[in-house]
Amino acid sequence: MTEELKERTTDEEWLLAEGFDLGALASKAENPLVVEAGEVAQVDPRCYQKCIVAFSGGKDSMALLLHLLELGVPRERIELHHHLVDGREGSTLMDWPVTEGYCEAIAKAFGIALTYSWREGGIEREMTRDGDATAPVFIPDGDGHRKIGGDGPPGTRLKFPQVSADLKVRWCSGASKIDVFARYLNNHPKFEHGRTLVLTGERAEESSARSKYRVFEPHKCDLRNGRKVKRHIDVWRAVHGWSEQEVWDIMKRWKVCAHPSYWLMWSRMSCRQCVFSGKNEWATIRQIAPVEFNRIASYEQQFKVTIHRKLSVVEQADQGVPFPVDPYWVEVANSRTFNHPVFMDPWVLPPGAFRHGCGPT
Repeated sequence: MTEELKERTTDEEWLLAEGFDLGALASKAENPLVVEAGEVAQVDPRCYQKCIVAFSGGKDSMALLLHLLELGVPRERIELHHHLVDGREGSTLMDWPVTEGYCEAIAKAFGIALTYSWREGGIEREMTRDGDATAPVFIPDGDGHRKIGGDGPPGTRLKFPQVSADLKVRWCSGASKIDVFARYLNNHPKFEHGRTLVLTGERAEESSARSKYRVFEPHKCDLRNGRKVKRHIDVWRAVHGWSEQEVWDIMKRWKVCAHPSYWLMWSRMSCRQCVFSGKNEWATIRQIAPVEFNRIASYEQQFKVTIHRKLSVVEQADQGVPFPVDPYWVEVANSRTFNHPVFMDPWVLPPGAFRHGCGPT
């Protein structure tokens, strides 16, 4: 069935055409399961016309993609969506340089569509906001991107995101990912047709806060009962109950090479200069990314408040011990393209696996 025809048919007609038993799916079609944290959601992603994976390039979002493929979801229905946390206006303050290239290599290797969104100027522009409005967001639009927003009230930050599980003060996630993604879901017309399943990679094992998340529920952008505009969007935290071992196991089954950060002994793949970095991470960052490290240190002096609040990044790095990194992976991680093979045979567990992670608890 063509995409054009899918948009013209009702959900029931589409499901019938795909060979589903409407009787067995009746309750799910009207009101999909909403399960409490800790329960296993029996979700069939094949019932959705679109499956959007919030794809950071880290191990958990990779597990989401591989899990969908193992469940038999056709690749043409899957979309990897990546947030460019530094934007595309020249900032290099926060992220791993190779991440966009790694995401592109994964998408190409699996034959999966990859889309991007970002806030203009990234985290750096939002952090240095001084009497200005929050910057606009760019979302996919045809072969390019469309600008949305940027006309809000003026405000001032001049402070790093706080080291907290509270997203109200750890604003980097909200400003560069959550709100950006919501702009995409709320403003792209393709989400007004059929059912969309958004998959995110939070795992209960990572933190007490994440352990309380619902496994499956209507997405905050869902508008299935809207009067003028209807959007049927559910969110499935498909690996919520998985252990880290299960995540690495599925990557081993598919022989997928992990993001270069894990080969440099990072246990979590987020921003390279993540505010949750520990002393050893800062010591390693100073060694492999001195320009960005010094820029972070300069901002701490400018803001007169440090990320740690008690110690500067320089003091943290002085107290830490750099990881024994492989120069090859330093070069890969600092590149804009990922030229290392996507698939490994034999597959090797990266040295960052099962290490103590720095992140919200």
